[in-house]
Amino acid sequence: MFENAFNSIDREMRNEEGLASKLDYAEQTSWILFLKYLDDIEQERQDEAELEGRDYAPTLPDAIRWKSWASPKNADGTERKDLLIGEDLIDFVNTSLFPTLKKYRENATSPDTIEYKIGEIFSEITNKFRSGYSLRDVLEIVDGLEFNTQEAKHELSDLYESRIKRMGNAGRNGGEYYTPRPLIRAMIKVIDPRIGDTVYDGACGSAGFLCEAYDYMLTPDISATDFNTLQTKTFYGQEKKSLAYVIGIMNMILHGIAAPNIRRTNTLSENVMDYKEKDRHDVILANPPFGGGERPEVQQNFPIKSGETAYLFIQHFIRKLRAGGRAAVVIKNTFLSNGDASALRRELLETCDLHTVLDCPAKVFQGAGVKTVVLFFEKGRKTRRTWYYALLTSTLVALTSLTKPQKTLTRVHFGSDG
Repeated sequence: MFENAFNSIDREMRNEEGLASKLDYAEQTSWILFLKYLDDIEQERQDEAELEGRDYAPTLPDAIRWKSWASPKNADGTERKDLLIGEDLIDFVNTSLFPTLKKYRENATSPDTIEYKIGEIFSEITNKFRSGYSLRDVLEIVDGLEFNTQEAKHELSDLYESRIKRMGNAGRNGGEYYTPRPLIRAMIKVIDPRIGDTVYDGACGSAGFLCEAYDYMLTPDISATDFNTLQTKTFYGQEKKSLAYVIGIMNMILHGIAAPNIRRTNTLSENVMDYKEKDRHDVILANPPFGGGERPEVQQNFPIKSGETAYLFIQHFIRKLRAGGRAAVVIKNTFLSNGDASALRRELLETCDLHTVLDCPAKVFQGAGVKTVVLFFEKGRKTRRTWYYALLTSTLVALTSLTKPQKTLTRVHFGSDG
Protein backbone atom coordinates (compact mmCIF):
# COMPACT_ATOMS: atom_id res chain seq x y z
CA MET A 1 0.00 0.00 0.00
CA PHE A 2 2.63 2.53 1.06
CA GLU A 3 5.02 1.67 -1.76
CA ASN A 4 2.35 2.30 -4.40
CA ALA A 5 1.41 5.53 -2.68
CA PHE A 6 5.02 6.77 -2.62
CA ASN A 7 5.43 5.94 -6.29
CA SER A 8 2.26 7.88 -7.09
CA ILE A 9 3.47 10.84 -5.03
CA ASP A 10 6.75 10.85 -6.96
CA ARG A 11 4.89 10.88 -10.26
CA GLU A 12 2.85 13.87 -9.18
CA MET A 13 5.92 15.70 -7.92
CA ARG A 14 7.80 15.18 -11.16
CA ASN A 15 5.06 17.18 -12.88
CA GLU A 16 5.21 20.02 -10.35
CA GLU A 17 7.31 22.97 -11.57
CA GLY A 18 8.13 24.10 -8.04
CA LEU A 19 9.99 20.88 -7.23
CA ALA A 20 13.38 20.43 -8.86
CA SER A 21 15.10 17.49 -7.14
CA LYS A 22 14.75 14.43 -4.94
CA LEU A 23 15.68 16.67 -2.02
CA ASP A 24 12.60 18.79 -2.76
CA TYR A 25 10.49 15.63 -3.03
CA ALA A 26 11.66 14.46 0.39
CA GLU A 27 11.10 17.84 2.04
CA GLN A 28 7.60 18.35 0.67
CA THR A 29 6.57 14.76 1.31
CA SER A 30 7.81 15.16 4.90
CA TRP A 31 5.63 18.08 5.91
CA ILE A 32 2.55 16.54 4.31
CA LEU A 33 3.13 13.14 5.94
CA PHE A 34 3.85 14.84 9.25
CA LEU A 35 0.49 16.63 9.34
CA LYS A 36 -1.43 13.50 8.31
CA TYR A 37 0.42 11.39 10.89
CA LEU A 38 -0.19 14.02 13.57
CA ASP A 39 -3.90 14.13 12.77
CA ASP A 40 -4.19 10.34 12.99
CA ILE A 41 -2.48 10.36 16.39
CA GLU A 42 -4.76 13.18 17.57
CA GLN A 43 -7.82 11.22 16.47
CA GLU A 44 -6.64 8.10 18.33
CA ARG A 45 -6.10 10.10 21.52
CA GLN A 46 -9.44 11.84 21.16
CA ASP A 47 -11.24 8.50 20.71
CA GLU A 48 -9.49 7.05 23.77
CA ALA A 49 -10.45 10.08 25.85
CA GLU A 50 -14.10 9.78 24.83
CA LEU A 51 -14.18 6.09 25.75
CA GLU A 52 -12.73 6.92 29.18
CA GLY A 53 -14.97 9.93 29.71
CA ARG A 54 -12.09 12.40 29.65
CA ASP A 55 -11.79 15.75 27.93
CA TYR A 56 -9.18 16.04 25.21
CA ALA A 57 -7.77 19.20 23.67
CA PRO A 58 -6.15 18.55 20.27
CA THR A 59 -2.75 20.09 19.61
CA LEU A 60 -4.01 21.86 16.48
CA PRO A 61 -7.26 23.83 16.25
CA ASP A 62 -9.97 22.45 13.96
CA ALA A 63 -9.39 25.11 11.31
CA ILE A 64 -5.94 23.76 10.42
CA ARG A 65 -6.34 20.08 11.27
CA TRP A 66 -5.88 17.72 8.35
CA LYS A 67 -9.51 16.72 8.26
CA SER A 68 -10.57 20.36 7.85
CA TRP A 69 -8.53 21.36 4.81
CA ALA A 70 -6.61 18.40 3.35
CA SER A 71 -9.02 15.48 3.49
CA PRO A 72 -11.36 15.28 0.47
CA LYS A 73 -14.08 13.65 2.56
CA ASN A 74 -16.25 14.52 5.52
CA ALA A 75 -16.18 12.49 8.73
CA ASP A 76 -19.13 10.42 7.47
CA GLY A 77 -17.24 9.51 4.28
CA THR A 78 -19.17 11.79 1.92
CA GLU A 79 -17.39 14.05 -0.57
CA ARG A 80 -16.72 17.58 0.66
CA LYS A 81 -18.41 20.45 -1.12
CA ASP A 82 -16.01 23.09 0.27
CA LEU A 83 -12.85 21.34 -0.92
CA LEU A 84 -9.87 23.68 -1.35
CA ILE A 85 -8.20 23.34 -4.73
CA GLY A 86 -6.10 25.34 -7.19
CA GLU A 87 -5.11 28.85 -6.15
CA ASP A 88 -7.41 28.72 -3.11
CA LEU A 89 -5.46 25.75 -1.73
CA ILE A 90 -2.05 27.36 -2.32
CA ASP A 91 -3.25 30.60 -0.75
CA PHE A 92 -4.54 28.76 2.34
CA VAL A 93 -1.28 26.83 2.79
CA ASN A 94 0.98 29.85 2.31
CA THR A 95 -0.97 32.55 4.14
CA SER A 96 -2.82 30.62 6.85
CA LEU A 97 -1.52 27.09 7.49
CA PHE A 98 2.24 27.67 7.53
CA PRO A 99 2.16 31.03 9.41
CA THR A 100 -0.09 29.52 12.11
CA LEU A 101 2.10 26.46 12.55
CA LYS A 102 5.26 28.61 12.76
CA LYS A 103 3.85 30.42 15.80
CA TYR A 104 3.78 27.17 17.79
CA ARG A 105 7.51 27.54 18.48
CA GLU A 106 7.01 30.92 20.12
CA ASN A 107 4.16 29.72 22.32
CA ALA A 108 5.59 26.33 23.35
CA THR A 109 6.40 25.83 27.03
CA SER A 110 9.53 23.77 26.29
CA PRO A 111 11.72 22.75 23.32
CA ASP A 112 10.91 19.13 24.22
CA THR A 113 7.20 19.44 23.41
CA ILE A 114 5.52 18.41 20.17
CA GLU A 115 4.21 21.99 19.89
CA TYR A 116 7.77 23.31 19.73
CA LYS A 117 8.73 20.71 17.11
CA ILE A 118 5.72 21.71 14.99
CA GLY A 119 6.72 25.37 15.17
CA GLU A 120 10.36 24.66 14.39
CA ILE A 121 9.62 22.41 11.42
CA PHE A 122 7.35 24.95 9.79
CA SER A 123 9.78 27.77 10.51
CA GLU A 124 12.51 25.95 8.61
CA ILE A 125 10.70 24.97 5.41
CA THR A 126 8.35 26.53 2.90
CA ASN A 127 5.66 25.11 0.67
CA LYS A 128 7.24 24.68 -2.76
CA PHE A 129 4.11 23.59 -4.61
CA ARG A 130 3.01 26.21 -7.11
CA SER A 131 0.07 24.30 -8.51
CA GLY A 132 -2.82 23.76 -6.15
CA TYR A 133 -3.96 20.93 -8.39
CA SER A 134 -0.70 19.02 -8.00
CA LEU A 135 -0.79 19.59 -4.24
CA ARG A 136 -4.41 18.43 -4.08
CA ASP A 137 -3.49 15.19 -5.88
CA VAL A 138 -0.68 14.49 -3.40
CA LEU A 139 -2.92 15.30 -0.43
CA GLU A 140 -5.53 12.82 -1.62
CA ILE A 141 -2.91 10.07 -1.98
CA VAL A 142 -1.62 10.70 1.54
CA ASP A 143 -5.15 10.94 2.90
CA GLY A 144 -5.69 7.31 1.92
CA LEU A 145 -2.80 6.14 4.14
CA GLU A 146 -3.52 4.72 7.59
CA PHE A 147 -0.95 4.78 10.40
CA ASN A 148 -2.99 3.08 13.11
CA THR A 149 -1.08 -0.21 13.40
CA GLN A 150 2.54 -1.01 14.27
CA GLU A 151 2.87 -2.96 11.03
CA ALA A 152 1.79 0.08 9.02
CA LYS A 153 4.18 2.37 10.89
CA HIS A 154 7.04 -0.09 10.37
CA GLU A 155 6.34 -0.32 6.63
CA LEU A 156 6.13 3.44 6.31
CA SER A 157 9.38 3.99 8.21
CA ASP A 158 11.17 1.49 5.93
CA LEU A 159 9.91 3.28 2.83
CA TYR A 160 10.91 6.65 4.25
CA GLU A 161 14.40 5.27 4.89
CA SER A 162 14.52 4.09 1.27
CA ARG A 163 13.65 7.60 0.13
CA ILE A 164 16.47 9.04 2.25
CA LYS A 165 18.84 6.48 0.70
CA ARG A 166 17.80 7.53 -2.80
CA MET A 167 18.59 11.11 -1.82
CA GLY A 168 22.07 9.95 -0.85
CA ASN A 169 22.55 8.14 -4.14
CA ALA A 170 21.32 11.14 -6.11
CA GLY A 171 24.49 13.12 -5.55
CA ARG A 172 27.10 14.57 -3.25
CA ASN A 173 24.82 16.91 -1.33
CA GLY A 174 22.18 14.26 -0.81
CA GLY A 175 24.84 11.91 0.57
CA GLU A 176 25.10 14.13 3.62
CA TYR A 177 21.82 12.70 4.85
CA TYR A 178 22.49 8.99 4.62
CA THR A 179 24.86 6.57 6.35
CA PRO A 180 24.48 2.91 5.25
CA ARG A 181 22.25 1.18 7.78
CA PRO A 182 24.33 -2.04 8.04
CA LEU A 183 27.30 0.10 9.11
CA ILE A 184 25.17 1.95 11.65
CA ARG A 185 23.82 -1.32 13.06
CA ALA A 186 27.31 -2.75 13.41
CA MET A 187 28.48 0.35 15.29
CA ILE A 188 25.48 0.15 17.62
CA LYS A 189 25.99 -3.55 18.21
CA VAL A 190 29.58 -2.94 19.33
CA ILE A 191 28.67 0.02 21.56
CA ASP A 192 25.62 -1.82 22.98
CA PRO A 193 23.53 1.08 24.39
CA ARG A 194 21.31 0.11 27.33
CA ILE A 195 18.22 1.53 29.00
CA GLY A 196 19.38 4.40 31.20
CA ASP A 197 22.08 5.53 28.75
CA THR A 198 21.63 8.77 26.86
CA VAL A 199 22.48 8.53 23.17
CA TYR A 200 23.71 11.60 21.28
CA ASP A 201 24.52 12.60 17.70
CA GLY A 202 25.75 16.17 17.22
CA ALA A 203 25.44 15.99 13.42
CA CYS A 204 22.36 13.82 13.20
CA GLY A 205 21.24 14.49 9.61
CA SER A 206 18.32 12.15 8.92
CA ALA A 207 18.68 10.72 12.46
CA GLY A 208 19.68 7.26 11.21
CA PHE A 209 21.89 6.57 14.24
CA LEU A 210 19.19 7.59 16.71
CA CYS A 211 16.46 5.62 14.93
CA GLU A 212 18.56 2.46 14.72
CA ALA A 213 19.63 2.80 18.36
CA TYR A 214 15.96 3.09 19.33
CA ASP A 215 15.12 -0.08 17.39
CA TYR A 216 18.07 -1.85 19.06
CA MET A 217 17.01 -0.83 22.59
CA LEU A 218 13.27 -1.44 22.10
CA THR A 219 12.89 -5.06 23.23
CA PRO A 220 9.57 -6.98 23.08
CA ASP A 221 9.40 -7.29 26.87
CA ILE A 222 10.22 -3.65 27.68
CA SER A 223 8.42 -2.26 30.74
CA ALA A 224 6.21 0.82 30.62
CA THR A 225 8.77 2.78 32.67
CA ASP A 226 11.65 1.85 30.39
CA PHE A 227 9.56 2.61 27.31
CA ASN A 228 8.86 6.09 28.65
CA THR A 229 12.59 6.52 29.30
CA LEU A 230 13.31 5.60 25.67
CA GLN A 231 10.68 8.02 24.43
CA THR A 232 11.66 11.06 26.45
CA LYS A 233 15.08 10.77 28.12
CA THR A 234 17.35 8.75 25.85
CA PHE A 235 17.92 10.17 22.35
CA TYR A 236 19.38 13.60 21.65
CA GLY A 237 20.55 15.18 18.44
CA GLN A 238 21.57 18.45 16.83
CA GLU A 239 21.49 19.40 13.17
CA LYS A 240 22.52 22.56 11.33
CA LYS A 241 20.68 22.24 8.02
CA SER A 242 16.97 22.83 7.80
CA LEU A 243 16.11 20.03 5.36
CA ALA A 244 18.09 17.43 7.29
CA TYR A 245 16.44 18.62 10.51
CA VAL A 246 12.94 18.18 9.08
CA ILE A 247 13.76 14.75 7.66
CA GLY A 248 15.37 13.68 10.94
CA ILE A 249 12.33 14.70 12.97
CA MET A 250 10.01 12.88 10.58
CA ASN A 251 12.22 9.79 10.53
CA MET A 252 12.21 9.54 14.34
CA ILE A 253 8.46 10.05 14.53
CA LEU A 254 7.87 7.30 11.99
CA HIS A 255 10.11 5.00 14.00
CA GLY A 256 7.91 5.60 17.04
CA ILE A 257 9.51 8.48 18.97
CA ALA A 258 6.63 10.90 19.39
CA ALA A 259 8.54 14.08 20.38
CA PRO A 260 12.17 13.78 19.22
CA ASN A 261 14.82 15.65 21.20
CA ILE A 262 16.52 17.12 18.14
CA ARG A 263 17.62 20.75 18.13
CA ARG A 264 18.07 22.89 15.02
CA THR A 265 21.45 24.48 15.71
CA ASN A 266 25.06 24.69 14.56
CA THR A 267 26.81 22.33 16.97
CA LEU A 268 30.21 23.87 16.26
CA SER A 269 29.02 27.28 17.46
CA GLU A 270 29.17 25.96 21.03
CA ASN A 271 32.28 26.55 23.13
CA VAL A 272 33.38 23.05 24.14
CA MET A 273 35.09 24.37 27.28
CA ASP A 274 31.74 25.47 28.70
CA TYR A 275 30.17 22.00 28.93
CA LYS A 276 29.04 20.82 32.35
CA GLU A 277 28.21 17.30 33.50
CA LYS A 278 24.52 17.79 32.73
CA ASP A 279 25.46 18.45 29.09
CA ARG A 280 27.28 15.14 28.64
CA HIS A 281 26.07 11.76 27.36
CA ASP A 282 26.78 8.06 27.86
CA VAL A 283 26.84 7.09 24.19
CA ILE A 284 27.81 9.01 21.06
CA LEU A 285 27.10 7.64 17.59
CA ALA A 286 27.86 9.90 14.66
CA ASN A 287 29.07 10.44 11.12
CA PRO A 288 29.95 14.15 11.17
CA PRO A 289 30.50 16.07 7.92
CA PHE A 290 34.10 16.06 6.72
CA GLY A 291 35.96 18.08 4.14
CA GLY A 292 34.27 21.35 5.05
CA GLY A 293 36.03 24.53 6.07
CA GLU A 294 35.24 26.42 9.27
CA ARG A 295 35.72 30.14 9.82
CA PRO A 296 38.17 31.46 12.48
CA GLU A 297 35.35 32.55 14.80
CA VAL A 298 34.04 28.96 14.88
CA GLN A 299 37.52 27.58 15.53
CA GLN A 300 37.77 29.81 18.61
CA ASN A 301 35.33 27.46 20.35
CA PHE A 302 37.95 24.67 20.39
CA PRO A 303 41.33 24.29 22.11
CA ILE A 304 42.84 22.73 18.95
CA LYS A 305 42.18 25.05 16.03
CA SER A 306 41.37 23.47 12.68
CA GLY A 307 39.55 24.39 9.50
CA GLU A 308 38.52 20.75 9.05
CA THR A 309 34.94 20.31 10.23
CA ALA A 310 35.39 16.68 11.29
CA TYR A 311 38.37 17.50 13.54
CA LEU A 312 36.28 20.04 15.42
CA PHE A 313 33.49 17.50 15.81
CA ILE A 314 35.93 14.97 17.32
CA GLN A 315 36.85 17.55 19.97
CA HIS A 316 33.16 18.20 20.56
CA PHE A 317 32.42 14.48 20.98
CA ILE A 318 35.31 13.92 23.40
CA ARG A 319 33.98 16.65 25.65
CA LYS A 320 30.34 15.62 25.33
CA LEU A 321 31.11 12.11 26.64
CA ARG A 322 30.75 11.34 30.30
CA ALA A 323 33.57 9.50 32.06
CA GLY A 324 33.12 5.88 31.04
CA GLY A 325 31.04 6.92 28.04
CA ARG A 326 31.39 5.06 24.73
CA ALA A 327 31.56 6.45 21.22
CA ALA A 328 31.63 5.22 17.64
CA VAL A 329 32.39 7.94 15.09
CA VAL A 330 32.93 7.80 11.32
CA ILE A 331 35.77 9.93 9.98
CA LYS A 332 38.04 10.09 6.90
CA ASN A 333 40.90 7.60 7.15
CA THR A 334 43.41 10.44 6.70
CA PHE A 335 42.76 11.28 10.35
CA LEU A 336 45.09 8.40 11.24
CA SER A 337 48.09 9.89 9.43
CA ASN A 338 47.46 13.54 8.58
CA GLY A 339 50.05 15.79 10.18
CA ASP A 340 47.41 18.48 10.76
CA ALA A 341 45.60 16.06 13.08
CA SER A 342 48.58 15.03 15.24
CA ALA A 343 47.58 17.20 18.22
CA LEU A 344 44.01 15.92 18.03
CA ARG A 345 45.15 12.29 17.81
CA ARG A 346 47.31 12.86 20.87
CA GLU A 347 44.38 14.29 22.81
CA LEU A 348 42.13 11.39 21.80
CA LEU A 349 44.74 8.80 22.82
CA GLU A 350 45.51 10.49 26.14
CA THR A 351 41.94 11.16 27.26
CA CYS A 352 40.17 8.14 25.78
CA ASP A 353 40.78 4.46 25.15
CA LEU A 354 40.71 4.18 21.35
CA HIS A 355 40.25 0.44 21.52
CA THR A 356 39.16 -0.23 17.93
CA VAL A 357 39.52 1.25 14.44
CA LEU A 358 37.36 -0.17 11.65
CA ASP A 359 38.75 0.57 8.18
CA CYS A 360 35.85 0.65 5.72
CA PRO A 361 35.91 -0.10 1.97
CA ALA A 362 36.14 2.85 -0.40
CA LYS A 363 32.56 2.54 -1.69
CA VAL A 364 30.77 2.48 1.66
CA PHE A 365 29.42 5.99 1.03
CA GLN A 366 27.79 6.38 -2.37
CA GLY A 367 29.17 9.32 -4.30
CA ALA A 368 31.43 10.51 -1.47
CA GLY A 369 34.67 9.34 -3.09
CA VAL A 370 36.53 9.03 0.23
CA LYS A 371 37.76 6.23 2.42
CA THR A 372 36.57 6.21 5.99
CA VAL A 373 37.30 4.60 9.32
CA VAL A 374 35.13 4.16 12.40
CA LEU A 375 36.74 5.14 15.69
CA PHE A 376 35.48 3.22 18.74
CA PHE A 377 36.60 4.79 22.00
CA GLU A 378 35.76 5.04 25.69
CA LYS A 379 36.42 8.15 27.75
CA GLY A 380 38.33 8.11 31.01
CA ARG A 381 41.54 6.15 30.45
CA LYS A 382 44.52 6.37 28.11
CA THR A 383 44.87 4.24 25.01
CA ARG A 384 47.26 1.31 25.46
CA ARG A 385 46.47 -0.91 22.50
CA THR A 386 44.20 -0.47 19.50
CA TRP A 387 42.69 -3.22 17.40
CA TYR A 388 42.70 -2.29 13.72
CA TYR A 389 40.09 -3.99 11.54
CA ALA A 390 40.47 -3.80 7.78
CA LEU A 391 37.17 -4.71 6.19
CA LEU A 392 38.21 -6.13 2.84
CA THR A 393 34.76 -6.63 1.33
CA SER A 394 32.15 -4.19 0.07
CA THR A 395 29.41 -6.45 1.36
CA LEU A 396 28.31 -4.33 4.31
CA VAL A 397 25.95 -7.00 5.59
CA ALA A 398 29.05 -8.77 6.91
CA LEU A 399 29.46 -5.90 9.37
CA THR A 400 26.45 -7.02 11.38
CA SER A 401 28.38 -10.07 12.61
CA LEU A 402 31.23 -7.94 13.99
CA THR A 403 31.12 -8.43 17.76
CA LYS A 404 34.69 -9.18 18.86
CA PRO A 405 38.26 -9.28 17.51
CA GLN A 406 39.00 -12.04 15.00
CA LYS A 407 42.31 -13.83 14.59
CA THR A 408 42.71 -12.66 10.99
CA LEU A 409 42.64 -8.99 11.91
CA THR A 410 45.61 -6.87 12.87
CA ARG A 411 46.32 -5.31 16.25
CA VAL A 412 48.28 -2.09 16.11
CA HIS A 413 49.91 -0.17 18.95
CA PHE A 414 49.63 3.61 18.63
CA GLY A 415 52.35 5.52 20.47
CA SER A 416 51.62 8.56 22.64
CA ASP A 417 53.01 10.81 19.88
CA GLY A 418 49.80 10.21 17.90
